[in-house]
Amino acid sequence: MIDSQVLKQIKAGARVRVWEGSTAAPFEGLVLARKHGAETGATFTVRTTLAGVGVEKIFPIGSPNITKLEVVSSPKKLHKSKLYFVRTKPARVVRKKLGVTI
Repeated sequence: MIDSQVLKQIKAGARVRVWEGSTAAPFEGLVLARKHGAETGATFTVRTTLAGVGVEKIFPIGSPNITKLEVVSSPKKLHKSKLYFVRTKPARVVRKKLGVTI
């Protein structure tokens, strides 16, 4: 289960590292969206680029498979709760708009 302090920091634009189950390497990326608040079915979507291809994973907040979750950085003030525009923009444009590294 994820710590309540970390749950408050997971919001669109945050950079996170998620360790799942027995995998050695974490999945690190930008949080695009958080859905359904803090209820049992709540999820957050993380996007990263691996080998030049955009990869997204949807993680359930209540999943026992998530062993560790670390918030690397939080964004400056954003005016959007869902960052789906990131899918179509180049990384340099997103970095400038959000003020975070991707």
